[in-house]
Amino acid sequence: MTRLVMKFGGTSMADLERIRRAARLVAAEYDAGHRVAVVVSAMSGKTNELVAWTDGAGKATGRAMEGDDEYDVVVASGEQVTAGLLAMTLRNMGYDAISMMGWQVPILTSDVHGKARILDIPPARLETALDAGQIVVVPGFQGVTESGRITTLGRGGSDTSAVAVAAAVKAIRCDIYTDVDGVYTTDPRVESKARRLKKISFEEMLEMASLGAKVLQTRSVELAMGQRVPVRVLSSFVEPGENIDQGTIVCDEDEIVEKHIVSGVAFSRDEAKITLLGLPNKVGVSAAVFSKLAAANINVDMIVQSEKRSGEYANQLFTVGRRDAQAAAEIMEAAKAEIGFDAIKVDENVAKVSIVGVGMRSHTGVAETMFRALSEKGINIQVISTSEIKISVLIDEAYTELAVRALHAAYDLDKIGQ
Repeated sequence: MTRLVMKFGGTSMADLERIRRAARLVAAEYDAGHRVAVVVSAMSGKTNELVAWTDGAGKATGRAMEGDDEYDVVVASGEQVTAGLLAMTLRNMGYDAISMMGWQVPILTSDVHGKARILDIPPARLETALDAGQIVVVPGFQGVTESGRITTLGRGGSDTSAVAVAAAVKAIRCDIYTDVDGVYTTDPRVESKARRLKKISFEEMLEMASLGAKVLQTRSVELAMGQRVPVRVLSSFVEPGENIDQGTIVCDEDEIVEKHIVSGVAFSRDEAKITLLGLPNKVGVSAAVFSKLAAANINVDMIVQSEKRSGEYANQLFTVGRRDAQAAAEIMEAAKAEIGFDAIKVDENVAKVSIVGVGMRSHTGVAETMFRALSEKGINIQVISTSEIKISVLIDEAYTELAVRALHAAYDLDKIGQ
């Protein structure tokens, strides 16, 4: 029999009624002949509550709790609760279900507490249970170090757990159940004409996730692409039999017959623009700037440098996550004399808007269409960044939704699937 992994997010596990609905969806797949492993998130809002408790403990003891192994012990407990509740619900429905904690599977990870990475999942115990006809429920977001300490994978880590389990047991697919019924051409809350995509390539989904789309966590898509695990995104707010034609398959590009020039428009408001004015235009200066940011684990996204007329000095602009803006500015100010720039400017009122599509590889005029559509709406482009299948622009945050709608219309994304 084929193996299938199903993953339910926090909104799908929010209360007992939703857990019962998830159990009915699991039971339907089992009855259809699959051997089913299920990965669950904590109840919606529970992880935030647990993190707040660790913050309180940290303040009381004068310790920063994230990165502490006891932080992971506390924060990982939310998924343990939902795993047990789902297994109990399935048992009460007459199914042979068992929960396995991350340390029992085991899901072996690095020892970077709070942000661990999965190193290996020995499949023997999972496969034995599945082959015996048991439904195995695994808490997402957690693992264990070689020394036996509990770890957590960072926010959104349950998606990564699910894909990793699917790869370990050689599942035919990993179904991610969430509060939306698939991947859309853009956020339907911003553009009512957004269309659900039936299929999207791993590369496109990776770009969409990294550029602000909230449907899947970036690391989970990276893992799915590396392990060639097909992923289906679909809604958990349906009953068995109601979801036959819903969902989006994330798969190899070769499996997509109808390729679009642009498949989606993504956006992120979590952006801050930092400009260094009067930077010496000589070898090694950029290395000095970005090595200091890297040492502080600050991720830099877009980078632009322009020479002044004299050629001896330049202005350098880069973007970071908004939460890192203050720290980045303080690091640069502390190194001002060493690096030799004149001044620093920080602007947090910016947003990044991107178009993504594998069709860009073989079509011309994609950038021209984007820039013309924004120009016609009076939207000024501050920074441009490109890759083989995406173009991103930095704009004034106030124009974010207008830009998204303009680009969605410019590429006729409202006609996909018609």
